[in-house]
Amino acid sequence: MDADESRTPIAPYLAVGLSTVVRNIERRSQIKANLDVIEDTVHAAVSTVSINMPVKLVALAEGALTGFGDEAFDVPHTKAAREMFIDIPGPETDRLGELAKQHGVYLIAQCKARWPEVMPDRFFNSMIVISPAGEVVHRATKNHVWCRERSCTPHDIYDRWVELFGDGLDAFYPVLRTPDIGSIGTICCSDGEYPEAVRALAFQGAEVVYRPSEAVPMTQAGPDPGGTWLLQNRAHAHFNSLYMICPNTGPVYPTQDAAHAFDIAGGNSHIVDYNGAILGHTVSGHNSVVAGVVDIEALRQFRVMNLNSNWLKDLRTEIFSRMYDEPIHPVNLWLDGEPVLHAEADEIYRGNIERLIQRGAYTPPAHRFPGAGRLGT
Repeated sequence: MDADESRTPIAPYLAVGLSTVVRNIERRSQIKANLDVIEDTVHAAVSTVSINMPVKLVALAEGALTGFGDEAFDVPHTKAAREMFIDIPGPETDRLGELAKQHGVYLIAQCKARWPEVMPDRFFNSMIVISPAGEVVHRATKNHVWCRERSCTPHDIYDRWVELFGDGLDAFYPVLRTPDIGSIGTICCSDGEYPEAVRALAFQGAEVVYRPSEAVPMTQAGPDPGGTWLLQNRAHAHFNSLYMICPNTGPVYPTQDAAHAFDIAGGNSHIVDYNGAILGHTVSGHNSVVAGVVDIEALRQFRVMNLNSNWLKDLRTEIFSRMYDEPIHPVNLWLDGEPVLHAEADEIYRGNIERLIQRGAYTPPAHRFPGAGRLGT
């Protein structure tokens, strides 16, 4: 008997994405208040949505546990690592594990977390999957960060990362294979602004990709709900024949004492199927839920039978292989030194732009704003 014939088919199930209101933390103990909101929202969402079909996957938005205070207030990296962020596993993941056990779901979350076995006094923007048994069964790390985010990435300590995990795709884009919800890949926010990220997960066998959050500037939103955030995720799903689960960050209270929350991300959580069709969408990010049916067997049938719009099957890899010979962003930036504050980090990104100009990828405009880099004078 073929191995596939002995496999238990995966029944369609509901995936749920949650957007919750958050208070930026200043110290780790304040995460508890955000977990209280998460717990209430999970109970409400699962009990309501599961009336028609079982919920097997619950995904939280980026920042749901901690907010973004380290970025907003330019907190020195080591201080943030020591005082603000979590360990995995730890009390926070234990509490999420109890929620997963109670509802019999896989729970996907993001949180900035220490990883002392990799590098002391560093924090990494981490994605975890917790099983229905309440255990952390998957951990991945954000590979591309927003220009105001000072999380450490594998590329920033590349030599150490490769020493521990190797240099294969699975070292940077691991995929969790499960018997009951398919193969799960995880990225976060800025990762999804690079087509290569989800393509790397697809090559690793991902069938469902979690990508929480993107703050879409109004200039990029345009007339369509979700703007570039929704555009990117529909494209990822379509180009790689997989599901995208994309809860967006809810309104954030800038400080613990702030009277009003700021809607930094604009809502528009969504779930997209393997053809790029929107299965679920919610405009509000205020303690809201988005849900969609995931049919893994239909996806697998599509991938192995479809000769059109099934793009991975005939990718001409050789013609793209030289595209990345020349580096752009410096490697091993924080192998020996602490990640820098905003002003100094800006110069690193300006240097990247300069390299693209020098190699002919970018043509500088006739006029540039003051402070736009060396060629702007």
